[in-house]
Amino acid sequence: MRYKLFGKHTGLRVSELVLGAGNFGTRWGHGGEPDEARRIFEIYAEAGGNFIDTANGYQFGQSEEILGDLLAGKRDDFVLATKFTMQTDPGSGILATGNSRKSMISSVEASLKRLKTDRIDLLWAHMSDGVTPIDELVRGFDDLVRAGKILYAGLSDFPAWRVARAATIAELRGVAPIAGIQVEHSLVERSTEQELLPAGQALGLGVVAWSPLGGGMLTGKYRQGEKGRAEGLGGRVFQAENSVQRTAILDTLIAVAAEVEATPAEIAIAWVAAKGSLPIIGPRTVEQLKNNLSAVNVRLSSEQISRLDTVSALPPVFPYTLLGNPENRDGFTGGKLDLFDAPAQVVA
Repeated sequence: MRYKLFGKHTGLRVSELVLGAGNFGTRWGHGGEPDEARRIFEIYAEAGGNFIDTANGYQFGQSEEILGDLLAGKRDDFVLATKFTMQTDPGSGILATGNSRKSMISSVEASLKRLKTDRIDLLWAHMSDGVTPIDELVRGFDDLVRAGKILYAGLSDFPAWRVARAATIAELRGVAPIAGIQVEHSLVERSTEQELLPAGQALGLGVVAWSPLGGGMLTGKYRQGEKGRAEGLGGRVFQAENSVQRTAILDTLIAVAAEVEATPAEIAIAWVAAKGSLPIIGPRTVEQLKNNLSAVNVRLSSEQISRLDTVSALPPVFPYTLLGNPENRDGFTGGKLDLFDAPAQVVA
């Protein structure tokens, strides 16, 4: 496994695949037993993986509890990320949820106990609650960094405009920066590319992509009658093969997999990685893990990436319908569009 810097605001060196621990535990009624989680953790570590992602509410807290045991004596060898915002369990009330400073502090203290550690390496706000001011969130993150409870802060499942505002406020105030974003990104969920991925790139944020397999749809297993997340989690975090385009995407994916003698899952993960994100793999079994890890050995040609891009493309939205118009682009380059060498990286 290779390593990458987590964005441009940290010196944090993380493995190219992130181990998602949402399946560590069985309190949701679907997941892996602690012994299976241990084997997954050990094989991931042996492969060179060092970036683990969980949340206060995964398996109603059991995921963090299992990780706390697994990390005993090895804590400094891993980047440990967890989240706050959502319910830890059905008993979590209105004050223990959301993005408020109160929710943040109480959730972090409880996570530290379950994880059996004195600090969280990366704390994500799990998703935008739509009501807590970004100023409160940024100040809360900075307080926790200064207290040594967390080292880095990030935003998961936030609109791009809120990400940009948070990053700018932190930068102008000289407080703990927003280090990264976590988003859903796969061949069947590319709307992230409209705003969030360009924002992450331009702002120098580390980008972590969850569900690169579309909840398992891109493995092709549901065509074979398997159930998996389609039923195991009540259909949540699952992309169905429910359109002509999605059928074409999976057909193309299977064809490319045959060409490079890999599985569709390996190709799907490799495609996400090729777009610059760190894919989260969330295996429930050792078998799934080993297949996911093999994605780091896949090398897709530019022609294969282009085929996958084309079949999964989404129509542009405003203002990109306007800004991408060749006539308009020629207009704002003084009629010299074909002579202008624009930077490859987007700018903020």
